[in-house]
Amino acid sequence: MDVEILSVSTDSRFVHKIWQEEELSKMVEGGVPFPMLTDGGGKIGRVYGVYDEAGGVDIRGRFIIDPDGVIQAMEVLTPSVGRNVSEFIRQIKAFQHVRKTGEVMPSGWQPGKATLKPSIDLTGKVWKIWKPEDAF
Repeated sequence: MDVEILSVSTDSRFVHKIWQEEELSKMVEGGVPFPMLTDGGGKIGRVYGVYDEAGGVDIRGRFIIDPDGVIQAMEVLTPSVGRNVSEFIRQIKAFQHVRKTGEVMPSGWQPGKATLKPSIDLTGKVWKIWKPEDAF
């Protein structure tokens, strides 16, 4: 997909090593295939607004950052709620399509579905292209 994925947490590299060997490698063959970075002290977490000062940990978040370094999407969840990898992939594909074509995605867009070409002529006529049932 031509993306770079990084995992960042306040855990040490030793904790990452054990987590990879004892947990992740049993869920994903070979473990996670991307770097796991250590954010001891929460410097990175503070920049992205996910560092919990009281707990001394980074709260779970994911960020889609474009090639220009601009955050295009972010999601922050409590540890008790898991993330949706399919939604993450859908969003990456949508942002890549927007960047390539300038078209935009209506609510619930899926790859292969109709996109919108922004123009004054589209104003008041989105309903002709996008149907609510396309979002689900």
